Amino acid sequence: MIQKSDGTSRRILTLPAVHPCESISPATLLASLITLARKICGYKSEFFPTNKRNGRESVRLIGILLIFLEEIRDRQLGLPDSVVLSFSELHLTFQKIQYLLEDCIHEGARLWMLTKSERVADQFRVLIRAISTALDVLPLESIGLSIEVKEMIDLVMRQSRKASFDIEVDDERASNDVFSILNQFEDRIVPDRSDLRRVLHHIGIKSWSECNKEVKFLDAEIGLECLNVEKKEVVLLNSLMGFMNYCRCVVFDAVDRQNGRQSDSRCSSEVLGCLNPDDFRCPISLEFMSDPVAIATGHTYDRSSIVKWFKAGNPICPKTGEKLINKELVPNLALQQLIRQYCSDNGIPMAETGNRNRDITRTVLAGSPAAEGAMRMVAIFLAGMLAEGTSGERNKAAYEIRLLAKTSIFNRSCLSEAGTISHLLSLLSSTDAVAQENAIAALLNLSKHSKSKTIIVENGGLKSILDVLKNGLGMEARQHAAATIFYISSVEEYRKLIGEIPEAIPALVELIKEGSNRGKKNALVSIFGLLMHPGNHWRVLAAGAVPLLINLLTSAEREDLITDSLAVLATLAEKPDGTIAILRRGALDLVMGILSSSALKAGKEYCVSLLLALCINGGGDVVAHLLQNHSLMESLYSLLTEGTSRASKKASSLIRILHEYCERNTSGLKTLTLPQDRIVHVW
Repeated sequence: MIQKSDGTSRRILTLPAVHPCESISPATLLASLITLARKICGYKSEFFPTNKRNGRESVRLIGILLIFLEEIRDRQLGLPDSVVLSFSELHLTFQKIQYLLEDCIHEGARLWMLTKSERVADQFRVLIRAISTALDVLPLESIGLSIEVKEMIDLVMRQSRKASFDIEVDDERASNDVFSILNQFEDRIVPDRSDLRRVLHHIGIKSWSECNKEVKFLDAEIGLECLNVEKKEVVLLNSLMGFMNYCRCVVFDAVDRQNGRQSDSRCSSEVLGCLNPDDFRCPISLEFMSDPVAIATGHTYDRSSIVKWFKAGNPICPKTGEKLINKELVPNLALQQLIRQYCSDNGIPMAETGNRNRDITRTVLAGSPAAEGAMRMVAIFLAGMLAEGTSGERNKAAYEIRLLAKTSIFNRSCLSEAGTISHLLSLLSSTDAVAQENAIAALLNLSKHSKSKTIIVENGGLKSILDVLKNGLGMEARQHAAATIFYISSVEEYRKLIGEIPEAIPALVELIKEGSNRGKKNALVSIFGLLMHPGNHWRVLAAGAVPLLINLLTSAEREDLITDSLAVLATLAEKPDGTIAILRRGALDLVMGILSSSALKAGKEYCVSLLLALCINGGGDVVAHLLQNHSLMESLYSLLTEGTSRASKKASSLIRILHEYCERNTSGLKTLTLPQDRIVHVW
């Protein structure tokens, strides 16, 4: 059987074959040709959703050539150097045929390949003709083959010249159906489900999960296509994604996602366990790569770093010094996925890539008239399922909204306008844990849209969301509720409104105490957002947040939780009562230790902010205690040059306070001139 690619190392319908070097020996080239031919023959048993006849005919012809190649090897026939030219051309063509066959059976790219059926057929025709051309220059007489094999070669040459390799009638009909349905979407005409099923049946999509694979593939292709200047295919890709989103929501009644998700997670963990995290760092910046790209030498760098390298006038590979034949950057999507998974598992913040930012920006609009029509009809359909469907249908509708609203601003807008929010709020009281989780996750994603926040609040949604935060049927639902509170609290008047609900902040503090890592993080950022309203300061203190936050500084295994805890503590310390609560817990030495050991710039910045606030509100005893730590000054001075602009300013202010204290103390003054009510003894 063939060894299938993971589909992330190259784009679909790109055939990056490599020509054998000129000095290769005929025997080595023959062995490589046999290996390639065997791989191609392995596609014989695969399912071809499109270009079935063309694919199988190509495999058949390669199978005949495999017999010829193996006879040369088995009989140990002498090979003159003159065969290198022919074998090299065959080798190049075999590579391209293998790539093309791989694309034809690629799970997730079936709809895209259907719309490209004519182009694929043309590529098969060109490649098979290339085989005939390569065989024309093969010196058969000097190899000493049997008559039967010579006749087989002659047969391949004649058939490769005459074979039509046209677009297949069924593919053409199904492709026309797709474009007809896209026109219906554009005109806001609901397509007949039998037409949708006919297209899905043709390309072998029989389940919700197979349909979802198509959506994921198309979304990834749109992201990559947006990097191109011309962006020729973006409109069609968006239309096809609208087609598949519509089919996923309307055609399939059941969601069969669990097995695949667990398997993917397990495989990802196994892969990560075998890798060295240093391989995730850019050789130029030494930081984790957010957008890894490969250059012509095969080495991978972060996009921003290698672009700066090129702009500085360096035409060579930074790692090898080799002069580059071109400056093309190929996204390394497989590595990017591994880096994101590693950073997520280990709580390492990862900068958003330019591609990712563009992805979000492009989703303000649907991308095409057909995609817009499909999404608006899907939103109405899902709102109807939530309002009148069975419990199972309502659960599926909530899950579909959860997915659709996750990454698209336009989708959020359509779903909000269709009236889904009030129905999702009602579903929060469900006794089905899965339905409740899907509903709150859907609301979380919708709450990222400005108008949705208002709709949620005006429909009395805060009470329902807080009920889930306190008493959710599962920890996932509770942590989604905390994140929803965070997004709603981005509106100033809602921060005040949430804080005035007696159980809101205590419920978030309780989640810090007993939640999962994700739950703790969501609660922390929500509290941080609520603290932007001054009236919530005393409420956070009264809820007992400080001891839990300080405990996280010592017990959290993830650095992002430590950073978020420091951010909340630094905000609380800006007022005297917050400073008192923090100092009474003996946090000074702990914070100084984190400042000297943390690898994260954000963590260092919040440490300095916290220490500065404690000095200002805590008085001379705090300053004197800081001066006892001899490594503190080293950490502060390093931030002046290596920290962020904000961290540098905070460090400068703290250094000045420490120096002033030393000067005053030398002059016989025991403390800084601070109001007496702000002097707090350090325990």
